[in-house]
Amino acid sequence: MQIYHAGQNNIDLNINNQIRSVSIRPSDTLLYVLREHCGLTGAKPGCENGDCGACTVLIDGWPIKSCLMLALEAVGHKITTVEGLENAPIQKAFVEKWGFQCGYCTSGFLMVCHALATIHPNADDLVMEEWLQSNICRCTGYEEIKEAVQAVLANQV
Repeated sequence: MQIYHAGQNNIDLNINNQIRSVSIRPSDTLLYVLREHCGLTGAKPGCENGDCGACTVLIDGWPIKSCLMLALEAVGHKITTVEGLENAPIQKAFVEKWGFQCGYCTSGFLMVCHALATIHPNADDLVMEEWLQSNICRCTGYEEIKEAVQAVLANQV
């Protein structure tokens, strides 16, 4: 068992299939470390209390709000950020269906929608709406986002 000290701690994180060694404080959130230590700014600091979902990343394939997770908790897990999606179908669908406006929430929605399509490829509208409730968009009526997910689920992208 590794013991972490109140000062700086060196940890290795598997981010987008690359091991990144970073020096952190035990209180650093994963969102902070991704943005400030790794230069991965796709996850956005929105509310920073887990409500908006703009900071969503995937941990072992599951969507997690990185503002609520300590970087130490991510050690030993596979972290995927929007930068690591590598042209996933959901990205193309968001463009084709106009699933974004200002773009601030887009990376979080892309992560949730990508996970949904991967974990529940036969999801119906009810499952899709349940998953989309984890993120907030202040610009759209969510219809374009739903259309993008439906297109991916129907393999139309």
